[in-house]
Amino acid sequence: MSFLNSRRFSLGSRGLALCGAVLLATACASTSPTADTRAAAAAPTGAPVKVKVFVAAMFEIGQNTGDRAGEFQHWYERYWKGATPVAVPGALQPVYCNADGVCGAVLGMGKVNSSSSMQAILLNPKFDFSQAYYVISGVAGTPPQRGTIGEVSWATWLVDYDLGHRWAPEENKPGEPTFMPRKGYEEYRRFKLNPDLVGWSMKLSADTPLKDAESARKYRLRYPDAAARRAPFVGTGTHMTGDTFFHGPGMSKQAQYIAKLYGADDYVITEMEAAAITLVIKRTHGTDRVMSLRGAVNFDQGNPKESTLQHLDPAPGETAGGFAETVENIALVGTRVVDHIVKNWPTWSAGVPKP
Repeated sequence: MSFLNSRRFSLGSRGLALCGAVLLATACASTSPTADTRAAAAAPTGAPVKVKVFVAAMFEIGQNTGDRAGEFQHWYERYWKGATPVAVPGALQPVYCNADGVCGAVLGMGKVNSSSSMQAILLNPKFDFSQAYYVISGVAGTPPQRGTIGEVSWATWLVDYDLGHRWAPEENKPGEPTFMPRKGYEEYRRFKLNPDLVGWSMKLSADTPLKDAESARKYRLRYPDAAARRAPFVGTGTHMTGDTFFHGPGMSKQAQYIAKLYGADDYVITEMEAAAITLVIKRTHGTDRVMSLRGAVNFDQGNPKESTLQHLDPAPGETAGGFAETVENIALVGTRVVDHIVKNWPTWSAGVPKP
């Protein structure tokens, strides 16, 4: 999806090979068990942990603290530094919790990887998720017509990009869409997140001062779009979930077409996990308390002077930059909401208050 230069930039269009350009050789370190996992403590005895907020990240570059930050490190350093890891059979990485009921884990990249970890954690008797809120957190791509490098976006809708029928453009009438929804999957392919919770998220975080990088500022100028040239901001819109690392203006246009076909808001973020994770949560606890938070580290297409393949395989120094600042921005925005919920738990425990 064009996180191509994000995690698809980590692995493709949600990142230009995060495992390549952005995260280098260590980018995929957290996709396999670490020493932290192997040393994870056994389940604590006694009553299960009452989870107030669960933060789900998809990967970490190296260690959880003290080195180059991926999606989890800033969250870890704020809430779980020194916490005992709790091993969960079936989950990629251990779960961490603090005394305030804020828990989190690295789930793995992609729909199957992340959702299987989430299900294992939700069903584990060590935790009580009956009143939990969820923040699905990570990096992403964005279309230059609607977003910019370093921005942070709260999802209003989550749409599955993959469920449907596709065919080659040359087998179609020129200019017509090459996608058709698969009937019978309506409850699996789109999720409208709780508007009141989205409203609260924006109310609490819209004015968050965001980091920016000189490299990102220069990179934005390659694009003529006003949105692409903006400084980082906090916004909302549809997040498109797909295992396919789509990239280029044609595929971006198709993502917007699918969003509108499903009655969702404008497509603003491409990522790889949120719709699948939300489906797992829906089957166990519903979706009223689910939040999806993404930071854009790449555009889902090249600028008008480069081909899609040139943008997919940039020369050294030609990537967007701003990755470190974006992962910090995600946590700066998200922790405002997490801290508010925990601080006001008597009000939030029964459900989302009216904004």
